[in-house]
Amino acid sequence: MKITCVHVHVKPENIEQFRDAILENQKGTVLEPGNIRFDILQQADDPTRFMLYEVFESDEAVKLHKETPHYLKWRDTVKDFMEEQRVGVKYNIL
Repeated sequence: MKITCVHVHVKPENIEQFRDAILENQKGTVLEPGNIRFDILQQADDPTRFMLYEVFESDEAVKLHKETPHYLKWRDTVKDFMEEQRVGVKYNIL
């Protein structure tokens, strides 16, 4: 399994637009054959901070995800909504 936590810091004025875009991306992602989980978390004490918890079956599934129309649309839609570049941190299951 391939697990990534993506940390995103959104501009305050773009929170709702970001939420709409990521929820739309989630709808498509959870239908992908190689997707196991795709959770969206919004930080309780700072609503401008989000974490995406992504679990895919393989590197190939991650690669295919990044080629889907819903991912590409999300990426292009939110690029100017972020305070700073998003950071993906990869994890292994013990």
